This record gives sequence, structure tokens and C-alpha cells, in this order.
Amino acid sequence: MAAVPEKSPSLLPPAEVLARTGRRRRFIDSAARYGMAFGGISVIIAILLIFVYLLYVVLPMFAGPAVEPVASYTAPRPGEETLHLALEEQNELGVRFTRSARVVFFRTEDGSVRDTHQLPLPAGVEVTSFADADPALATVALGLSDGRALVVRHRYDVTFPGDERVITPALEYPLGEAPVLVDPEGKALLRLAVQRGEEGVSLAATTADRRLVLTSFQQQTSFLDDSVSYERTSVTLPYPSEEPTRVLIDKDLREFYVAGIGRISYFDITDPATPTLVQELSVLQGDDRIAALEFLAGGISLLIGTSAGKLSQWFPVRDDKGKYSLTHIRDFDAHAAAISAIAGEHNRKGFLAADVSGRLGIYHTTARRTLLVEPLSGHAVSHVAVSPRANALLAEDTQGNTIFWRIHNEHPEISWSALWGKVWYESYEQPEYIWQSSSASNDFEPKFSLVPISFGTLKAAFYAMMFAIPLAIMGAIFTAHFMSPRMRRVVKPSIEIMEALPTVILGFLAGLWLAPIVEKHLPGFFSLLIILPLAILLAAYAWQRLPGTVRHLVPAGWEGALLIPVVLLIGGLAIAMSPVLEVWFFGGDMRVWLTSTLGVDFDQRNSIVVGIAMGFAVIPTIFSIAEDAIFAVPKHLVNGSLAMGATPWQTLVRVVLLTASPGIFSAVMIGFGRAVGETMIVLMATGNTPIMDMSIFQGMRTLAANIAVEMPESEVNSTHYRVLFLAGLVLFAFTFLVNTAAEIVRQRLRRRYSSL
Repeated sequence: MAAVPEKSPSLLPPAEVLARTGRRRRFIDSAARYGMAFGGISVIIAILLIFVYLLYVVLPMFAGPAVEPVASYTAPRPGEETLHLALEEQNELGVRFTRSARVVFFRTEDGSVRDTHQLPLPAGVEVTSFADADPALATVALGLSDGRALVVRHRYDVTFPGDERVITPALEYPLGEAPVLVDPEGKALLRLAVQRGEEGVSLAATTADRRLVLTSFQQQTSFLDDSVSYERTSVTLPYPSEEPTRVLIDKDLREFYVAGIGRISYFDITDPATPTLVQELSVLQGDDRIAALEFLAGGISLLIGTSAGKLSQWFPVRDDKGKYSLTHIRDFDAHAAAISAIAGEHNRKGFLAADVSGRLGIYHTTARRTLLVEPLSGHAVSHVAVSPRANALLAEDTQGNTIFWRIHNEHPEISWSALWGKVWYESYEQPEYIWQSSSASNDFEPKFSLVPISFGTLKAAFYAMMFAIPLAIMGAIFTAHFMSPRMRRVVKPSIEIMEALPTVILGFLAGLWLAPIVEKHLPGFFSLLIILPLAILLAAYAWQRLPGTVRHLVPAGWEGALLIPVVLLIGGLAIAMSPVLEVWFFGGDMRVWLTSTLGVDFDQRNSIVVGIAMGFAVIPTIFSIAEDAIFAVPKHLVNGSLAMGATPWQTLVRVVLLTASPGIFSAVMIGFGRAVGETMIVLMATGNTPIMDMSIFQGMRTLAANIAVEMPESEVNSTHYRVLFLAGLVLFAFTFLVNTAAEIVRQRLRRRYSSL
């Protein structure tokens, strides 16, 4: 009887083991799927939160101003004509100068009188004119009927007895309590201007006998006892063709303006002993008349209000010959009635204008904005004063009513035209794109144009990509398609590890090592761009002409290593020949030749240096992604092309590159995004000058570098601070749009060549 074979044990695990393994795999798959979904959604949410936060910081800049009526009452000490109104910094006290030479300090909330002073006028003398200096100086002058003037400054001493703020008003007399002589002939001063500078006080006046007098008091300090005295200089200026209605002296004591009905005479009084008439021009047309004339903060611009309700800004502009002329810069929305009063903000380029219908407008010159127009009174407004912080106003109408309002106007400088359009800034010859966010002077006109730093961002990325794309893409093609596998295992990780190099190191090397080398060997550098490609082509040709026995000594795919000594040799030769080339072709100094012959300025830290340094930072990203895309092309496509008789180059161009084009395009766009957002290299390798010049010899300032430089110095929630966040939002939006467009193009390329 044959033996029955034993049943062999099953090679499959028991059913319960299979079930348990299946459940574990399904759990792992589900966890991975939901984990990846959670991670992707979290990334999207994080990006949206960043965008929302940027908007949260930026949007308040575009909020309109608001006013809050606080009080309205009869002018303190009524029955006397008001000559001038002013507010102190805390908006608690106001001051009123009257025709009877009385100074009344009062509480703005209710109009109650805090203090009263009678100015010391000589007996039998009347006040015939009044003038106020720059608002920040709190200085006024009263012109008298005997040709003299009294200069007065109002000040406010702040103390904190018992931890409570107490503001005590006081008066002081810069030229002494006795009036000073303005007109040597002693005639009444009908129109008066006053300005106080660091070295003295200047007064100008029109007299009752139709003369124009300029009197300066230059401060003299004794070396013995530090006592101060004033040297008086008085000159007579040409009387204008129109009867003067207003005279003004700028805060730097350099310019003097006399306004008539529709004409303005512009004098240069830099030397008060020899003033000169620069220009006399008509600023209005037709029957329109100058109704109000004031300086903008800083004393450079004139604000003109007319009887037709028009408002305009003028300031001196220098022409090609260095001659200044008063120029019309911009207009603002007109009022429906004649302008009756203008008050400039103390430290910003904004102003208030009131008209005879009782309406008040708030404006900003640089932004060219009409911020707000509101009814202020039911009667014509005769005087307007704005507080030093521009957060309150004090006004008086022709019926003797005083009005006190609070103003909420944090960011008047911002408008679409100020951010993205050409703006004609003070002391510039023409409208320009300018970024200049800070200055040591309160008279500074903020320049927040985002155009030059956006241009600098694109310029830096453009030159970096010009350097990086050819090297990275060609290197990726050679590495993936022609290089031997053994050499590829060395080259690819070596290039990819470059991405771990801190960009601050690249920026440091570019700014302190590469930039001086490029500057010193500029002719050699440019000759290298020509002779290096030719040398490589010549070396390749010579290699092909060598006998096969010699060429076969080098394994296939290692030929590229032979170019290393060629590149080093040609590079060294170009640097060595640079001084000779500079003497032969550029007179011994190529930088001077560029400036004198071509009119091109040279900056040591320029676009060449930035392009090379940023190119090295971007090359690993582009190379790695592009090389993976080319190497991932299915081998059956390559082998099929070669089997059909195509050469390796034909296969590369007609099969490999087309199939890998979505990945190559993605590599380029990711590299471009990296270049756009680069900070440290641009920060250290350029002069950080926000200029708009495509010259390779000039630097730039980018959005990212600008944020890095200026954010630590900006005041939180200030306009500067929010504009920097706006720059970040622009960079964020630009990157988002570029990446979105790149993804659309990539998907189209993928669909088009997926059938290969």
C-alpha cells in the first residue's frame, strides 16, 4: 500500500492574520490620506491668515478722516476784532490775539478765559497790521501806526503737580518788549510779514506811502558774557505793479513773496542787505482774485485760495540753468464759495481751507487728496487754526462764534497716485517716482512711492535669472542626459547642497569680496563673457579632432570634467589681462570712461554683483527640479527615439525637453519666486538705493530688502509702518499671481505633452 503523502503546510498566513494586516494597512492609508489633507488645508489656512493680517494692518491707511464737533461758543472777550487764533499741543488751551493788542488764553472745551495779557504798546499807537511766522514757532508780530512792530511768542509750560497735567500759558518777546523799528521813515505798516530763524528775525511790510520795506535783525552774541544783541538792516524793495494784499517770508529767511490781486512778486532775500527780484508773474486768470495765501509746512510751497473757491499749490522750481521760478504744481477740488482762510498743518503736508459759506475742507498736497469737506458754520469763516498734532481745529466765523472740533486723520499721505504715480515733490525739477521715508526735519515731505522698490525687485530677479537659468538648465540637461551615472552621483548632490549655504554668507562675500574684484578688473570681466564661450567651443572642437584612441581614454559621460581647467585658465587669463585692456581701450580707468564718455554712473555694488550672487543662490533650486524632470523622462521614449535613428541631441530636443517641459518651467518659476523674495543678498550686495535704472552698473532696492532695512526703525501703526506692510502685501500678491500663472502654464504643458 502506497504511503499517503503528508499535507504540506500552507504558505499563506492564517485568515485572522490577513484580516488584521488589512485593517492595519487601511488604517495607515486613511491616516496618511487625512494627515496629508489636514496638512494641505493647514498650509492654505496659514497663507490666508497671513493675507488677512497684512490686510488688517494695511487697510486703516485708506480709511477716510473724520471730524468730531466738540464745542461752539461766543469768542472769549467779545467785542474785539480777532487777528489770530492758535492751539497748543494738547488742545486744551487756545489763544486769541485782538486788534486792541490783547492776548486772551482760553479753554477750548467751553471758551472760559484762562489768562489775559495786554501787550505793551506805546501810547497813541494803533495796531495797523498783523502777521504770524511759521506755526511751529508760535511767533506773531503786530505792525503799528508809527512804523514799528512788536514781535511776540506764545508758549505753554507743562507741569505735573500731584500727577495732574497743568498747562500754564506765557508770553515772551524775542526782540524785547519795546517795539522795533521796521520803517525808518515811521509810516504806518499796512501789510506785515514776520519770520524767526536761528540767526535772527526778519520783518517785511508795505507802508502807508506805498513803499515795500525789508528789515532784518541779525543776532550777535558777545564772546565775553554771552549776551545777545541784534544788528538791524533795512532796505527798500521795488514796489509791485499791483497793490499788495499779503506778504510772506519763508522760514529759512531766503524767499519773500508779495501778493496782489492776481499777481505774485518773488524775491530772493538770502542776503537781506541786497535782496533781488526773481520773478513777477500772474497766478490767476480772468476776474478771479487771490483771497487767501499761506505757506505749507516747511515754507517751500505756497497755498493759494481764490475768490472763485479754487485752491492750488505753487513752489519754486530750478531749471537747467540753475534759475528758480515759481511754478504751478497742482490743484485741489474747488469750493463753491470764495476761500476765506487757509491753515497749514505744523508737521505734515496737509492743510485746512474754509470759505465764506461756512464750509471747511481738509486736504493733503503730496497725496493730492481732498480728504473731507464739511459744513463748519452757518456764516463765513474768518479764522482757522490747526493744532500742532493736526488732531483738532479752532475756527471763528464773522459773527464772533468760536468752533472747536477734533480731527481723526491718521494717514492723509496715502493715495493711489502717491503710491504708484509720479509725484512732483518739493524742490524737485519734475514729477518723479521716489521712495524716501525718513528725514531729520519735521518739514520733510514723505515719499512713499512703491514703484522704485518694485522695479528694483524685478530688476534684481531679472539679472539673477539671466545668470542662473542658462547655467542651471544646461547643467541639468548635461547631468541628466549625457553625464555618466557615477559622475552624476557626485555632481548632483554637490550642487544641491549649495542650497543649504546661508544667503547672508553669499551676500557678505558678494559685497566685500566679489564687488571690489569686479570693480578692479572690469574690462577683464566683460572680456570673459566673450572669450570664455569661444574657448569652450574651441576646446570642444579640438577634442573632436583628436584621434579616437586618445578620446576613448576618457570614459563616456566624463568629458565635461575636461572643461574645468579650460574655464580656470581662461578666467585667470582674463583677470590678468584686465589692466592691459583698461589701458588700451579705456584710458586706464574704465569707470571714469563710462561716466565721461557714455554718461553712465558706476556703483561698486551693482546689478552685476547682485546677479552673480543671487544667481548662485537660485541655481541649486532650478538645477535640482529641472534635472529630476529630465531624468524622469521614461527610458522607453529615449530608447525608442534612438532606435528610430535619432541622434542623442535630436532625442534631447524633440523628446526629452518636450516631455520634461512642465518640470523645467516649474523649476524656472520657483527659482524666480526665490529671487523675488531674496533679502540678505540684495541687502548686502547693493547700495540699497531706490532708483529706477536698468543699468547693470547701478544698484537697486527691493521690496524685501526695504522691509528688512526700515521695519526696525518704523513707529508701530505709523504711516511708514503700514506702508512697509503694504510692500509685503504687494510682494505676497505678486508671488501668488506668478505662481498661479506658472501652475496654469505647467498644467497646459503637461496635458499637451503627456501623450508622448
